[in-house]
Amino acid sequence: MTELYAVMGNPVAHSKSPFIHTCFATQTGRQLRYEKILVAPGEFPAAVKDFRARGGQGLNITLPFKREAWELADTKTARAARAGALNTLWFDKDAGLCGDNTDGYGLVRDLIRNLGVQIAGQDVLVLGAGGAARGALGPLLDEVPARLMIANRTESRGQELAALFHEQGGVAACGYPDLVNTAFDLIINATAASLDGVLPPLPEKLLRPGGVCYDMMYREDETVFVRWGQSHGARIAVDGLGMLVEQAAESFRIWHDICPQTDAVIAALRSPGTS
Repeated sequence: MTELYAVMGNPVAHSKSPFIHTCFATQTGRQLRYEKILVAPGEFPAAVKDFRARGGQGLNITLPFKREAWELADTKTARAARAGALNTLWFDKDAGLCGDNTDGYGLVRDLIRNLGVQIAGQDVLVLGAGGAARGALGPLLDEVPARLMIANRTESRGQELAALFHEQGGVAACGYPDLVNTAFDLIINATAASLDGVLPPLPEKLLRPGGVCYDMMYREDETVFVRWGQSHGARIAVDGLGMLVEQAAESFRIWHDICPQTDAVIAALRSPGTS
């Protein structure tokens, strides 16, 4: 019997999730149909209800509905509660609408497993204090970095976010001007601004020699943050395509209780002309 899954967002036409989950289904012998659903502002709860009525079993949620999904869910995993946003939903006859956040898991797995980047004992900088940063902080802190700094244009917002994770480890926040005379081993861009060619004012020596730059966003060509990393001596400067596949694999595991292989899917997405 063919199972129904989908991604909901606005916009959603660009989503690579159908390709990714179709690859996973082929690997694992699952019969599924995976749709893209464009949801108008204010219509998210109705869209989820309609999807369930059509026999839908699981949803991936992308911008701008991750916080709304968190508010709608009846049951949340611990990491979802900590992240304050959801990207994965499923329906359970006893627990109702269940939710998880696999974004931070996908980020850390791509860094460690696919790229060979060490987080433990390193100085880590996260640019931005929005939803993407919040979803990443818990899994990053689980790896026990020596220091985790949040830099944001509005310093108070970064401090509020740092306070939410203070009990988990050494995390602090600052404004961009405070980054002068400090350096980091790993810099993660959690803002979407680089997709529009915009970068925060980053000091020239912010990245340590042999350091890593990771942009949580992805696009067909290189983001401006990836180019910044390349021009500042990064050992690795990469976008978030691997994170996209790894978080999808974790969603797939939650829904189907099986872990798909990600290497070939990442390679396929990196190949020209893959949709």
